Amino acid sequence: MAPLRLVLRLLVMGVGIGLITGTSLRLLAPRLALGAASQPRPQEPAPGFGPAKPQAGLGLGRFETGGRIAALSQQWQRLAAAQQDLTASGFLLVLDDGRFAHLQSELPLPAASSIKTPILLVALEAFDGGQLRWSEPLAMTKELIGGGAGWMASRPVGTRFPLFEAATEMIRVSDNTATNLLIKRLGGKQALNAKFTALGLGATVVNNWLPDLNGTNTTSAKDLARSIALVDTGDKLGPRARDLFREILGTSRTNTLIPLGLLQGLGKDAADPDSELRSLGITTYNKTGDIGIAYADAALVQLPTGQRAVLALMVKGPFNDPRQADLIRAMAAEVAKTLVGRR
Repeated sequence: MAPLRLVLRLLVMGVGIGLITGTSLRLLAPRLALGAASQPRPQEPAPGFGPAKPQAGLGLGRFETGGRIAALSQQWQRLAAAQQDLTASGFLLVLDDGRFAHLQSELPLPAASSIKTPILLVALEAFDGGQLRWSEPLAMTKELIGGGAGWMASRPVGTRFPLFEAATEMIRVSDNTATNLLIKRLGGKQALNAKFTALGLGATVVNNWLPDLNGTNTTSAKDLARSIALVDTGDKLGPRARDLFREILGTSRTNTLIPLGLLQGLGKDAADPDSELRSLGITTYNKTGDIGIAYADAALVQLPTGQRAVLALMVKGPFNDPRQADLIRAMAAEVAKTLVGRR
């Protein structure tokens, strides 16, 4: 019996020790949790972005594999030469087969509101990388109020707009205050210009807040096309941010330059070029710019064949000269004749 009693005593002692240990751990758990919480956490990225080194391989050259569309390039040259006091620039790239056309495509010209497309790209790249929150509030200060296009300037100083609203209104109605809010949030002009350089947008520079009526902010037709191509080809932005880029670009209200020109090239005209183009199997996502001395438009164009092309056209000339917009439409018309019509 003695051995049996010894075994029973050992079992009782084991159970007792287990109970004491479990109770102690339960009592210590809150203190352990507090101790872990007091440890330093990794810091979140600071607002804004410092200078970045240019990234290799982000140009469009590797996409230009299908050869130059000589007839279109020459037609653009003839159209521009007929207006000697206008300076025209253009770039077209068919993304699916690499064919391209160009006219002084790397020439820096006043960007006007067309610079908002590269700004949208930088903002969504930051969002994609977790450096921006899509709903974070942006406070409007006096220096950021931009006249001209948009409605945000009419709100009181100190009004806070969610980032997604600023990004959308910057494109939808070309809101200048919304654009300035984003420039500020992205670290200011110098930091933004460094991001442009890193993306291979060498002619794209923000020197002044919007509206930049003197045309000191610059870009090129090739830079504008690149801004769209880098997204649509998947080189930049993940699927979520890529969808937002196209969705926002699709809200743009102004369709009187590239969209109307494409339609005219197909021998048609309409009060609503977008709807008429869609009936023909063509969809455009574009953003224009206009400061009187310069007009610009850049678009992603989906063709009836299912192919996609990026098209950017810019013209500089005398203040409010209607020939500037006419020339952009004429150049876009030649694109439609080449890619959709039978020429």
